[in-house]
Amino acid sequence: MPQDENIAAVMSNAAQDIGSFIRTQREAAQVSVRQLAEKAGVSNPYLSQIERGLRKPSADVLNQIAKALRVSAEVLYIRAGILEPSENNEVRDVIITDSAITERQKQVLLEIYTSFVQQNEAQHEEGPQNEGLQIEAAGAQTDEEPTTE
Repeated sequence: MPQDENIAAVMSNAAQDIGSFIRTQREAAQVSVRQLAEKAGVSNPYLSQIERGLRKPSADVLNQIAKALRVSAEVLYIRAGILEPSENNEVRDVIITDSAITERQKQVLLEIYTSFVQQNEAQHEEGPQNEGLQIEAAGAQTDEEPTTE
């Protein structure tokens, strides 16, 4: 039974972590518990219990809260232990946590950023091959006999 106690402790810590994170985001947005509950479509007492770590919200409730707070649902899912965090990326993290832009704008920015990173990686991988071709082409130009006039 010690394993069951460990699982319960982990679940409790996850609930407290997500609750305190939601509270911090709510306070940063200068929104009351009542206002956030109304925007998210959950009851005021239920949201209060989530913030105090007494309840662990479902993915659906987290999604509703994320929309109401204008934060990424992915961030809440990771905090709640529903998703595993992906590799650290400062640009991605800043975009996801920015409350000044909408979820759609965040998605578009992340897609553009990802495409630039992938394009740069592809060019970097092709780099040595292309450099060799450029050197050969330069050599071919110098192998020609110069014209004299």
